[in-house]
Amino acid sequence: MIFEFTLKTPEHGLVDITEEVRASVNESGVNEGICVVFSPHSTSAIAICANGTLSRELQESDSPDEDSLLTPSGASETIIISGGKLLIGKAQTVCFCELNGPRERKFYVKIMGG
Repeated sequence: MIFEFTLKTPEHGLVDITEEVRASVNESGVNEGICVVFSPHSTSAIAICANGTLSRELQESDSPDEDSLLTPSGASETIIISGGKLLIGKAQTVCFCELNGPRERKFYVKIMGG
């Protein structure tokens, strides 16, 4: 099952997409499996963030270096689904990282059970 989302992004920075990803898992009905979150854009990334650390790095830079910002993240993240929920820490969020905005962007959530 695949879900498509559209969002408007800031010039650069993070957009928390955790709730959209959780809603996709809930709608899929998958109890045990894998969730892949993917961005098809070359100047964006998907990341698992903790306590806004990456967000502060992006916000403090007037013109972030796109190559260095992609180092801790990439076009996709894979998250385990266990008990019908994302297996991430309490302080972790799933983030869409904008490196060249503002723009209208898409991201996809693929849910696989098994």
